[in-house]
Amino acid sequence: MNNENLVIYDFKILYEILNEISDHINFKLTYINKITDHDLKAQDNYLIISNKKIKHIENQIVLSNFPINITKLIENINIKFLKKKYSQQSEINLGSYKLNLNSRKMFNSKKSLSLTEREANIIIYLNNSKKPVKISKLQTDVWGHNSKLETHTVETHIYRLRKKINNFFEDNNFIKSSKSGYII
Repeated sequence: MNNENLVIYDFKILYEILNEISDHINFKLTYINKITDHDLKAQDNYLIISNKKIKHIENQIVLSNFPINITKLIENINIKFLKKKYSQQSEINLGSYKLNLNSRKMFNSKKSLSLTEREANIIIYLNNSKKPVKISKLQTDVWGHNSKLETHTVETHIYRLRKKINNFFEDNNFIKSSKSGYII
């Protein structure tokens, strides 16, 4: 069984039907008749099904057309779980931000900022490094330049990226610099 949790909200008959065929489905079933933040935090990878739209819940299927074709429903559930898994694999956690690799958007709970490919590559590289990265290392690994070249390309890009993030998110400490190099 996978780690996907299908949460049936206030739709007891559907829960009972799916529970009867639970040997033939790839997800865990849970029934709730009241949603709290605790319920959702307790679920690792969840999808909610109900017969009414639930505010502030993104990952849900609303069933309003009856009768329900169970085969199509299970197919739809599996597709939703696959999409969520794909989306999770394309996001990198950056402290209080996330970076979506597909859209190259950096976002927090309130805003999202579009990045260029180079800006995203800089952030990914710095995020993967556990210690400060020297300019020469960024020149070689991100730009593919010979580190002996005299260029201010890295400093200029980092300066502009820091300014962009500060102007948008009002965060002047996302990329930090020291004598040892740059770090997130």
